Amino acid sequence: MKLATYLLLLVCAAPRLGAQDYGESESKIVALEKAWNQAYKLGDSKSLDSLLDDSVVLINDDGSIQTKAEFLHSLKAASTSQDQQVSPESMTVHMHGNTVAVAAGVFQAKGVDHGKRYVRRERFVDTWVYKNGKWVCVATNATPVVH
Repeated sequence: MKLATYLLLLVCAAPRLGAQDYGESESKIVALEKAWNQAYKLGDSKSLDSLLDDSVVLINDDGSIQTKAEFLHSLKAASTSQDQQVSPESMTVHMHGNTVAVAAGVFQAKGVDHGKRYVRRERFVDTWVYKNGKWVCVATNATPVVH
């Protein structure tokens, strides 16, 4: 199943927000975080476009800020770098009412950049909002974990 189809089924199959309890919402956010990692690894800008709010604030591990358009364009331009595995090592979801969720954790990325293999770990914080019938990420931040 293509990732975009999976995301669509995931979002459409969810019960209406009023019927959701926090456990369901937390599970949904975890699934969306994993879908984001997979889409990023595959360079699937269409799936990422559906996960990110149009006004999302993306703060990179070097402190730079990107718009959604800049981030999606950077996926196409990143031909010298390839993430082969992006996976969360740990994650917690904190619900704030039934329309805001904050996911925080650590992910590991493995890949090749300019022919050189790398492994990096980053701590992330993503803020999700239930908007127009679906969860979208409105802010994200990643910070390198230094050993």
